Amino acid sequence: MKQFEIPDKYKSSIIAKIKELRTERDPRKKNFEPTELDFGPVRFFIARHFGFCYGVQNAIEIANATIENNPDKRIYLLSEMIHNPAVNDDLKERGVKFIMDTEGKTIIDWGELKSEDIVIIPAFGTTLEIEEKLNSLGIDPYKYNTTCPFVEKVWNKSDELGNKGYTVIIHGKHRHEETRATFSHSNESAPSVIVRDFNEAESLGKIILGDIPGKEFYELFRNKHTEQFNVNIDLFKLGVVNQTTMLASETEEISDYFRKIMIKKFGKENIADHFADTRDTLCYATNDNQSSTYGLLEKDAHLAIVVGGYNSSNTTHIVELLAQKFSTYFISSSDKIISSEKINHFNVHTKEEMETIDYLPAKDKLNIVLTSGASCPDSMVDEVMAKILSYFENTKEITEVLNSISD
Repeated sequence: MKQFEIPDKYKSSIIAKIKELRTERDPRKKNFEPTELDFGPVRFFIARHFGFCYGVQNAIEIANATIENNPDKRIYLLSEMIHNPAVNDDLKERGVKFIMDTEGKTIIDWGELKSEDIVIIPAFGTTLEIEEKLNSLGIDPYKYNTTCPFVEKVWNKSDELGNKGYTVIIHGKHRHEETRATFSHSNESAPSVIVRDFNEAESLGKIILGDIPGKEFYELFRNKHTEQFNVNIDLFKLGVVNQTTMLASETEEISDYFRKIMIKKFGKENIADHFADTRDTLCYATNDNQSSTYGLLEKDAHLAIVVGGYNSSNTTHIVELLAQKFSTYFISSSDKIISSEKINHFNVHTKEEMETIDYLPAKDKLNIVLTSGASCPDSMVDEVMAKILSYFENTKEITEVLNSISD
C-alpha cells in the first residue's frame, strides 16, 4: 500500500498505533471485530476500519504539494476537496479559493479565472462540461486532478457498458458531486438514469415490466436521466454502477433486484444479453467501513459516536447503520461535545444540528462505540476520545491501555 504525505496535524498517536497493530495481525482484512480500549470506568469499541481512505489521502497529498510548489500562483478548488470541514478550512486558510459549493452553485465567477491560475479537481471528480469550460479558459483540468481512482473505475465501467449497448443505472444521490460527475461521463456513451434507493429502483423495475406506464418515467425520474432517454428502447440492456460512498450492500441489493427483473422479462437463459455484472466497481474502502460497522453492531454498548463532515455521504450511512441499535451522535469535531451532560450533534433526517442533554448514561462501566467517516482525520477521533475521558476519574493511562492490546 502506498504511503502518502499528509500533514502531521491529521495524524494520530493513538489511532495510528491501533491501526498498525490490527494490520500486522490481520493483513488480509478477514477480522472485522472492533478493538477494545478499556480505560476502567469507560471502554471504547474502535471500528476495525475508518478514517482517511486511499482516495482521500491521495487528494490531500496532491493538494498540499500543489500549494507548496506554487507559492506565487492563485489556486482554486472546484468545490470542497472532501466532505470534511477541518480539511477544507485548512485549505482556505492557506489561500485556496472554492469556485463552487457542493451542489454546483457558483461562488466565484468563471470570468475571474485566468489561464495561469491553478484549478484543483477534487476527489469526487468533475463533469465533462466543467472540464471543457476549464479548457476554454486555457486551464488544464488534468494537471492538478485528485479524482479518486475508484471513482474513475466507475467511469471506465460506465463507458464500457455504453460501448456494449447497455443503459447505465447509477445508484447515488443526484445532487452529489460524484454522482453528477459519473452521470456526465456515462452520458457520453450510454443512456443513464440515477436511482437514489431501493424504492426508486422498484419504481423503475415496475416501468420495465409495464406495471407502471412508461410515460411516468419522465416524471418519476425528472432531472435524473439523460436528455434523450427513450423509455421504449433504453431499458432492454442494463448495468448498475454506484456513487462509491453509498452503502455497498444497498448497491448489491439494487443490482440483484434489476437482475431478477430482467430474468422475469426476458428469461433466465437470456440474462447475459440483458444484464451486466458490475460488482467489480464497488469501492474497497466503503466495503471495509461497512463491514467494520456491522462488527460494531455485534457489541453491547450504551451509545455510539461518529465523527465526520455532516455532508459526508459515507459517514451518514455509518450513522444510519449504528442508529439501528445504539443512541448515535454524529459530530463534526470534539468541539461539539460541550460537557459531560451536553452534546451538539447532527440529525441526518432533519439535516439540522440538535442538542441532547444527558447523552452519557450513568453506568459503573460505560461502553462507547467510536468510529469516523472516510474523510475524517484520525487526529479528530483522538480528540473526541480524550474529551470523553476527561469527564471520568481514575482512568488508565493511554500507554497502559495500548500496551494491553499489544500483548
